[in-house]
Amino acid sequence: GNQKATHSENSQGKKSQHAEEAIFYMNCRAAYLTVLKSSLENIKSKEQLSLVLQQAGRNPSQKTINKYWTSQTTSLNFDDFCAILKNEKPATKNELLEAFGKIDTDKAGYILHDELYKILTTRGDKMTWEEVTSITKQADFNCSGKLDYNKFCELYLTTSEQCCKAARDRLEIDPRLRQQNFGNQTENSSEGITLPVAKPSPRISRKTDHKLAKGDSRAPSRPSSAPSSKASTSTTVTVGASSSRNTKLIMEPDTMKEWQSAQSKGCFYLEEGGEIISHKYRLHLPQRSAVCVTIKPLNIPQAEGKSCHWLSVDTALFILKENETQENLQLVSFTELQNKEMFGWRGELGSGVYWLLPFTTGCRLKKVKTQITGEAKLVWRDEDGELALTKEFRAALLDIFETIDLDGNGLLSLEEYNFFELRTSGEKCDQEAWAVCKENFEMKKNELTRQGFLDLNLMEANDRDGDPWDLWVTLLSLGYNKALEMTEACPFVIDICAERCKPRIKAVSLEAGGSQLGRALCSSVVNKGEAKVLDDSENIFIYTYRSGSRITSVIENKSENKVIIHVNNEQSKNCLNNRGLTVFAVEVAPKSMMVSQHVMALDQQEEWIYSCVHSLV
Repeated sequence: GNQKATHSENSQGKKSQHAEEAIFYMNCRAAYLTVLKSSLENIKSKEQLSLVLQQAGRNPSQKTINKYWTSQTTSLNFDDFCAILKNEKPATKNELLEAFGKIDTDKAGYILHDELYKILTTRGDKMTWEEVTSITKQADFNCSGKLDYNKFCELYLTTSEQCCKAARDRLEIDPRLRQQNFGNQTENSSEGITLPVAKPSPRISRKTDHKLAKGDSRAPSRPSSAPSSKASTSTTVTVGASSSRNTKLIMEPDTMKEWQSAQSKGCFYLEEGGEIISHKYRLHLPQRSAVCVTIKPLNIPQAEGKSCHWLSVDTALFILKENETQENLQLVSFTELQNKEMFGWRGELGSGVYWLLPFTTGCRLKKVKTQITGEAKLVWRDEDGELALTKEFRAALLDIFETIDLDGNGLLSLEEYNFFELRTSGEKCDQEAWAVCKENFEMKKNELTRQGFLDLNLMEANDRDGDPWDLWVTLLSLGYNKALEMTEACPFVIDICAERCKPRIKAVSLEAGGSQLGRALCSSVVNKGEAKVLDDSENIFIYTYRSGSRITSVIENKSENKVIIHVNNEQSKNCLNNRGLTVFAVEVAPKSMMVSQHVMALDQQEEWIYSCVHSLV
């Protein structure tokens, strides 16, 4: 009986601990997302750190800030922030009263304003006269030149809690922020996605796989952003160096000589908050046919010394069938065959309209700080004082032209030009404005030539009398840095070949993947991947699927309640993921599934080991 009672008490204690920990992490992300756009975004200054801590109900001194932000610190991530909050407990009323009691030696319950001014402007984190005045002017706790510190402490703690509550409420109300919990990608995450048909799981393994990489007993290399857990499962996948499934040729020239083809270019663009947007396409097939679909990074020859960062970015294409409505799209397949940097799919498609949704994990296309020695020059003045484009800027503009010339005919149609305009200025050019362009810049068949595009940018420089500000706005929005290197974009090319008909492909929008892509991504992993159930939890499943050079894991929550899953990659070797965090946590809504993470090799020439533990908080 005593043993049962003790076991029951332990069980209740663990539940209480898990509940407290869940509240702690909810408060962490609520505070973090009040200041930063995404939990993938890092704290970049002392001021930001101080502000985020204040949003979490802390009142850090300069000494506290300096403890965590040293001369070597360049940024702190969400993991680091959680660890700081664990160390820096919020002040209690007794602690505050004790501090004031050291000043109020007579124990009168108040402090004279003159004494308060003297102490606060000369000791510790010295305040300015104006800052102290802002305190003494508050009628709630000031009267007759005195500060009632009992009332001050009550108001301070109430205001602190209200600040935390406001952050939590904002997180709950704003669906866009809810998707950012613990570092979920804004649009590419699949939180809340419920698939219409539950997939039977014949490959489910109920036993936890303990085959971790060597050294699994080592202590964590840095603080974990999530607590100890009650149910977990681990997955380990070892991938050889440069293993990219080159066993099958996606396109076999001999068998496809007579096939008809269509092609379109496009581009992934990295947004400020880490979100990735791209072109989306409609494919029309007049009749049923064997089809081959491929996508790969677009190889634009670069000037000597310029890096081609985007060529290592992973790409994929999801093929969805359009039924009665655009909202009701059905996943047909995706490009899982790989031949070097090309990904493809071969199969039979019926006649009709299909949507092609490009995808990249964000493992390689992400915000990276690079040291740039000097800003590239865009324009110069010749002997006559006339403005001209520099050689480097002309080369960059011609590369941009290649990227935005979607059909590859060497000319820009109004439609193609408008994708460029939407990306760089947020506006579209109408027929009337296009007619004005035709009068001033070289065109052929009502389409802008390369020279016309160069002259258009030169005119923009002239309008600003040589000030390159607007030109830089254009370049930065297209993924270029100040050294004229394309580091935050990845142009790609899609090829469609059909055996029995002429395929037609058309770019229809430039936007984030959204729920359609999220659903397709989850569905592909659930259908193709290995499924495991978390120990002691019948309703939480982890699906892991390797597609070419990437590994993707999806969490499915079949329960009636939301769950928080802790994800630990500390035993992985030579890996990078789309979140930029080794340890993180995600919240999964009831009856839904979402992407946990995408993982790739850090160095593709070396073996890499994916070893991940998913645990229920």
